[in-house]
Amino acid sequence: MAWNEPGGNRNDKDPWGGGNRGNDQGPPDLDEALKKGMEKLNKFFGGKSGGSGGSDNKGSGAAAGGIFLVVIIGLLVMLASQSFYTVDAKERAVVLRFGKFLETKGPGLQFKLPLLDRIEKVDVTTVRSSASRGHMLTEDENIVDVSLTVQYVVKDPKAFVLEIRNGERTLDYATDAALRHEVGGSELHQVLTEGRSILAINTQDRLQKAMDFYRSGIEISKVNIESTQAPDEVKDAFQDVQRAKEDEQRVKEEAEAYKNKVVPEARGMAQRVIEEASAYKEEVIARAKGDTARFLKLLTVYEKAPGVTRERLYIDSMQKVMSNSSKVLLDVEGGNNMMYLPLDKMVSGSSASSAGSSALSGSKVQGRMSGDDLGSLTDRVLQELRTRQSDGNSTTRRGRN
Repeated sequence: MAWNEPGGNRNDKDPWGGGNRGNDQGPPDLDEALKKGMEKLNKFFGGKSGGSGGSDNKGSGAAAGGIFLVVIIGLLVMLASQSFYTVDAKERAVVLRFGKFLETKGPGLQFKLPLLDRIEKVDVTTVRSSASRGHMLTEDENIVDVSLTVQYVVKDPKAFVLEIRNGERTLDYATDAALRHEVGGSELHQVLTEGRSILAINTQDRLQKAMDFYRSGIEISKVNIESTQAPDEVKDAFQDVQRAKEDEQRVKEEAEAYKNKVVPEARGMAQRVIEEASAYKEEVIARAKGDTARFLKLLTVYEKAPGVTRERLYIDSMQKVMSNSSKVLLDVEGGNNMMYLPLDKMVSGSSASSAGSSALSGSKVQGRMSGDDLGSLTDRVLQELRTRQSDGNSTTRRGRN
């Protein structure tokens, strides 16, 4: 039979071990249950448990001791959980004890003293970026709008955390100062054209020196000049100037190309003329030396036989002269008359009658004949000789008669 079944045993027993409760069928008193629990806990830690007749002050003290113990255990667990921390592979941890630098720890699970140590984690591998832009005055007192981007990494986490208050803001100020200094020492056309790369390199060097002077722990990876342009109010005028400079550069390149083409040709022609002159010089010298040697030999022969040598020289000279003449003189055997043949007129007549080509006619005019023309001319000369000889013989016979 259940303990609370109606009509059952009147000696009721509750499931909480309260013994006979009479006719009271409600749950046990909460204070009484708490007091019993505290007594058991106090007994577990070596305390004395009070009997049912103990005073309320002893029960309250035991309860307070148990609560304090639970609080202490909770604090110990919390401190233990806060004594360990994890450092990522791309980070470094700067440990500060009582606000003073202690050490720098690498990746992994690390230990710290709770409430005494403070941890500052710094990313040392990620490449960070900072942008800057502004109107600046150049050396030639012109205003230019420059936009650039700075890429950097943290190489010294201790200096980055302790030496400067705000590394990013310090970098922005230093970038603006370095850029203005470099632009102020350059002319406008250099900043707008080919001087941009040099401007980026000089700005990076100056910015790195400034960050090292501040002991910021920042290393500048690269400075990129995004754009350099004139202010909007005068942009059109600067573009016209830029186009004019491009045209100037183009004309210079064309002139240089023409120079590279003409100068070698002129030098080649000059060298050819020089070589021809040298060859002519050698030819004239050699001919003069040959003539000198020939004259000396003739002199020796002339001294031995002056008459024969003189006649021989005369015949040679006449042969040279008459070989260039277009007229022929024939001494007819047995006659007293010299026959004169105008070969130039005969050649001209033959050329006109045969109607030769222009090139052949030109060569005949100059006294140069081909083999056929020479043969034809020879036949005509022989025919003329026979005719004249026959006429001479007839005249002789008539004279005798």
